[in-house]
Amino acid sequence: MAKRIEPTARQLRLAVELRRLRDAAGLTSREAAVLLGVNAPQISQIESGLAGVSEKRLRILAANYSCSDGELIEALVAMTKDRARGWWEEYRELLPAPFLDLAELEHHATFLREAQFLYIPGLLQTADYARAVYAYRTPELPQTELELRVQHRLRRKAALDGTPFDAIIHEAALRIMVGDRAASRAQLNEVLDVSEAENVTVRVIPFAEEGFAGAASAMLYAGGTLSKLDTVVRDGPNGAAYIDSDRQLAALRTLLRKLEAASLNPGKSRDLINRVAKEL
Repeated sequence: MAKRIEPTARQLRLAVELRRLRDAAGLTSREAAVLLGVNAPQISQIESGLAGVSEKRLRILAANYSCSDGELIEALVAMTKDRARGWWEEYRELLPAPFLDLAELEHHATFLREAQFLYIPGLLQTADYARAVYAYRTPELPQTELELRVQHRLRRKAALDGTPFDAIIHEAALRIMVGDRAASRAQLNEVLDVSEAENVTVRVIPFAEEGFAGAASAMLYAGGTLSKLDTVVRDGPNGAAYIDSDRQLAALRTLLRKLEAASLNPGKSRDLINRVAKEL
């Protein structure tokens, strides 16, 4: 097994699921190693994403872990076979790894849901809007890297090609002029244009909504092939956090339901976006 230097978030997720299966079976890493005919450090490398695992070995482990969830096993097997190098690999060593991880997550998602309160969701951003976001960053980015980030953000839109995407945006994000007035107006028109796609739904939480206390609830929820394999990405002071525990996912699904309940329906949301755009 070749050792990886920097496993991707998807590779780490497979590793986490294997560790969870072993823990549920009550086996030590040494006992799991015996099942595969390897040593304990190799199991540790598999369960930390530093080494891959073949379909054959994964099925051996699942059988000995007494895992009866056939759908989960097949989903994990699919992850071992998926070695396609997507478009995001063109940016490896050019942009930080989290940019690539996010694009890979969106690419494999069965559905996407995003809630934003101060910014337009990345998948809906125009080049000028994204450029204004990155230009405000401190320390300032070299122009070359800034443009690479803008380009990468625009290429992420490929995830919207048929994948269901529900966006919940607070009215504040519509009114904050991240770029100049013309760029802000163009950004709102872009949101309106994209929302016409059958697989895209945009809802707006208006300032007039009473009792709303969820402004710190920004997140990207990516659906897996099974709900057990869903992932939530939330920004934190130390960078993006990937959340995948059953308990936390259940809590965040509840939070998304609350946000949706506080938002206008898609039709009224479009009316509000149109009104704000005309006011700019």
